[in-house]
Amino acid sequence: MKTTTEQDVIEKADISTVSDYTDSVKYAVQVLSMDMSKVLETYPALQEKNVGLGFAESVLDYLDETGRFIFTEEKSEIKERMVTQFKASKKGIFEEPIDGKGKIKAAKYFVYATVADFAVDEDETIEKGKAKVVVTTFIRLQVRFVDATTGQVYIGSGEGEAVKVGESFLKSLDNMSFSQSTVGKATRKALETATTKVVQKLIAEGVFKN
Repeated sequence: MKTTTEQDVIEKADISTVSDYTDSVKYAVQVLSMDMSKVLETYPALQEKNVGLGFAESVLDYLDETGRFIFTEEKSEIKERMVTQFKASKKGIFEEPIDGKGKIKAAKYFVYATVADFAVDEDETIEKGKAKVVVTTFIRLQVRFVDATTGQVYIGSGEGEAVKVGESFLKSLDNMSFSQSTVGKATRKALETATTKVVQKLIAEGVFKN
């Protein structure tokens, strides 16, 4: 059996286009790891290939590349450790006192990524004893910025497509499924496109000067 894979980003935007930032103004954001259980119930194939894991980390990487943001911790266990350390410092336990009162930076925006659409299409043909199947996987992602003060939402969308082609002279390829690595690449590029677009929207709204 012969298989080939390729990826095609339907709508492409490169994060480098919003990374030439020179202003000193930077906004604090908190990138959230969202509960994907409902999405995975809707699209069980995503769970099979672990698509959705690492969304928050990838978005954080892309936002960091722009040089426009500073990041606050979202993990509750880290925040609890900070509070515990502040309390211990007040009791004089540490050699150097830690005064966190009024110094913890609040997030201006909460950021998260979600799956807006997902589909897998299979097309099989048999000609002269040779089976050929084309599996096309489509994914559309959204990156959302939520203003922590007003609740206003800024949305950027990105689409990715992964194609896997299989050929065999011996048998049908009914069991050929989409490639995890190929879909992973399309997913990351869709996230980059969505992140770039939401930053472009923030620029257009005057949040950033350029």
